[in-house]
Amino acid sequence: MTRADAIHRAEECFDSGQFRQTLARRIAMPTESQNPERAGVLRQYLEAEIRPAFEAMGFACRILEHPKALAPFLYAERIESPELPTVLGYGHGDVIRGLDREWNEGLSPWTLTETQGRWYGRGIADNKGQHTVNMEAMRNVLAARGTLGFNAKYLIEMGEETGSAGLRELCTEHRELLRADLLIASDGPRLAPERPTVFLGSRGSVNFDLTIEARKGGHHSGNWGGLISNPGIQLAHAIATLVSPTGRILLPQWKPKELPPAVRRALADCEVDGGEDGPQIEAWWGEPGLSPAERVFGWCSFEVLAYKTGNPETPVNAIPPRAWARCQLRFVVGIDPADILPALRRHLDAHGFSMVKIASTRETMFNATRIDPEDPWVQWAVASIARTSGKKPAVLPNLGGSLPNDIFTDILGLRTVWVPHSYPGCSQHAPNEHLPPHLMREGLAMMAGLYWDLGAGGTPSMPGSTASSPCC
Repeated sequence: MTRADAIHRAEECFDSGQFRQTLARRIAMPTESQNPERAGVLRQYLEAEIRPAFEAMGFACRILEHPKALAPFLYAERIESPELPTVLGYGHGDVIRGLDREWNEGLSPWTLTETQGRWYGRGIADNKGQHTVNMEAMRNVLAARGTLGFNAKYLIEMGEETGSAGLRELCTEHRELLRADLLIASDGPRLAPERPTVFLGSRGSVNFDLTIEARKGGHHSGNWGGLISNPGIQLAHAIATLVSPTGRILLPQWKPKELPPAVRRALADCEVDGGEDGPQIEAWWGEPGLSPAERVFGWCSFEVLAYKTGNPETPVNAIPPRAWARCQLRFVVGIDPADILPALRRHLDAHGFSMVKIASTRETMFNATRIDPEDPWVQWAVASIARTSGKKPAVLPNLGGSLPNDIFTDILGLRTVWVPHSYPGCSQHAPNEHLPPHLMREGLAMMAGLYWDLGAGGTPSMPGSTASSPCC
């Protein structure tokens, strides 16, 4: 068997309907990690669906748990020789709430449905479809060659949509078990629907609440207007000191000092495209002097996700006693995560807003990660994908969104190469989550080629430690 044979087998797996059947069975399992009533289904997904699939490929499997985790993990490994390179795969089988009633007529989050050239179902993009692509590609390489030609480890978690609680601690405790040369995984979207993409890390993310508690109860705006403070107005002004009217971040501690040359070179030919369903880019928004790709992949962004004061549903003529905003900072390498909220506190105090309370919304945050776009392993992966697809892949130093990638880079010391099989307009986390099926078919072919090349020899050498460090 040859590389072409392995790729053909993977494509035939899709064309025959076998891939669809497997994916439909997984989508039918309502693995909502945000719903406590689904705890049994989360475990069932691992035990009844994923474990048998790995064991059929000769993997040894075990369930891992941690007290901080809300759901179990599945660890699978196939060790062929200590002399071979070792790759760690990762995916998550949990999904956000189905939002059943909000899907278009004829669609259900728990039924794989094809209409208008798309496949619909909760998790098809995030992340059941993506890890199913990788697992099936690996299975077909194994069937074609008889061996993988490399050592494979895989970790599937069931709590990513609730913040990956326990993942950091579990990887710390099982660092030796998870030791590998690099991580190859799939999540997030491509840069554009028709362009294969590799990303090498992710932006960090911290969510926090800003609150002003002025007094108890509202007071008549006619009797007290002009005499007592309005927390809704105050909080709006406080936020206005953080970001300009055009979305430019104003805190120096929330922006990198520069866009590193390696990042700029990698993004030079990257054009952000959300597809026909994506929003139109507004060139005037965000950090001036940067391209759209540089703004979303090389810089930080601040968002107000929600804002409330008074009673928005039924406004009354009363000065509200309270104002609240849920805010988010997505940040890149070069930002000190430990200083994000302290810097905010200092800034607000300096601008006369000491009455604004700051509260983090989660125990931990995803830190920013990025490996060198010119790393030999990155160049190897890009060359493999280009050979299979006949297209020039986009290389993103990091995803615009956030993943627990810092666990893999900082705790496990891994190079991280992510190959997404989705696109920006997929409606993940929303009703009508979908993918064009040709993206998954192409993903199967690319991953089969990548896994074949991994086992064919000629991979970059791994002298000394496998630890990766940020390129900038």
